[in-house]
Amino acid sequence: MTLHATQPAPSPRCAATALPAGMDAAAAAYFLGGAGDEITLRANERAWRSIGWLPRVLSTPTQVDISTTLLGQRWPTPWLVAPMAHLRLAHPEAELGAALASAVQGAGFVLSTQATVPLEAVADAVRAEPQRGPLWFQLYPYGGREDWWRLAQRAQRAGYEAIVLTVDAPLQWPSAREQDAGFALPPDWPQPNLPAAAPRGTLETLLGCALRWDDVAWLRRRLELPLVLKGVLHPDDARRICDHNLGDALIVSNHGGRVLDGLPATAQALPAVLAAVDGRRCVLVDGGLRCAADAVKALALGADAVLVGRPVVQALAQDGARGVARFWRHWRDAFQATLALLGCASPHETRSVTLIPMTDATPHRHAGDAEDE
Repeated sequence: MTLHATQPAPSPRCAATALPAGMDAAAAAYFLGGAGDEITLRANERAWRSIGWLPRVLSTPTQVDISTTLLGQRWPTPWLVAPMAHLRLAHPEAELGAALASAVQGAGFVLSTQATVPLEAVADAVRAEPQRGPLWFQLYPYGGREDWWRLAQRAQRAGYEAIVLTVDAPLQWPSAREQDAGFALPPDWPQPNLPAAAPRGTLETLLGCALRWDDVAWLRRRLELPLVLKGVLHPDDARRICDHNLGDALIVSNHGGRVLDGLPATAQALPAVLAAVDGRRCVLVDGGLRCAADAVKALALGADAVLVGRPVVQALAQDGARGVARFWRHWRDAFQATLALLGCASPHETRSVTLIPMTDATPHRHAGDAEDE
């Protein structure tokens, strides 16, 4: 097997837990913090640690092909960068640097509505890379239906290949970490993709603008691009999406533990959602994935692909686009090696791997490590 790393790369585990050198403490609180007592934030990572495997021997493949199919297209890898807001807080290269580095390494990218770079600039850079992964745009339901529609059309014109609609965050407020650190965006902070009509004000105002099922159906009817619903945990919601044709794919997500504490870890929620979908839709998962082995476990459970968040922003903070590229090289090499050791020639073959519970699911931490998603 040919490995792709050309120089030593930081371990994804370390990249996910260590406080990024040089990152402002308030920004670190924003990226690393979670809602409430951060129970869900910690549970996400612990749940992947609680899964092990029982491989068969003498079945090593002669080669490993890690490409996969998502929404009818073939892509180099089964992973994407999760949508994350305000990446300029981590490094001046921001979303553009993270997206381009990911594209060069074959990873997909989901651009946040709250990106600090115009969506057109990211699309122009990413689409020029011949070995890139999928390029999707995350749509936050700010403003009214016409605002969503205008932003979706803008993304389609720029060349994005799917719209990712966030459905699990009708309102958000600062985490305890953010409040303790005094985090606040500067008044002139760039948000070139945010609709001018983004709601502000009282709780009642925000709740009145919250997304409903009929809004999803309205957007689905008008969109030409595939629609991916992000934030599904309950199997009944997954079943409704399929039964009423409300989306082309869904993402099992608890928003990285950032919105509502006490939600199940995504590794725990994934099997029931997959059973409800029963192969009728593409299913992705995010939350707590800290190394390539976690991604293999997600695929073995039945997910079609994974999204990775905090480890990417950590790598960006440490060394900009170069840090992100090194992170993905390390991830890809480890993923290929894990598949080979499990006797799998492709991501799809992981579904035949025997999974077992691990008795010690406590993540190993070094002194001074920060808690993470």
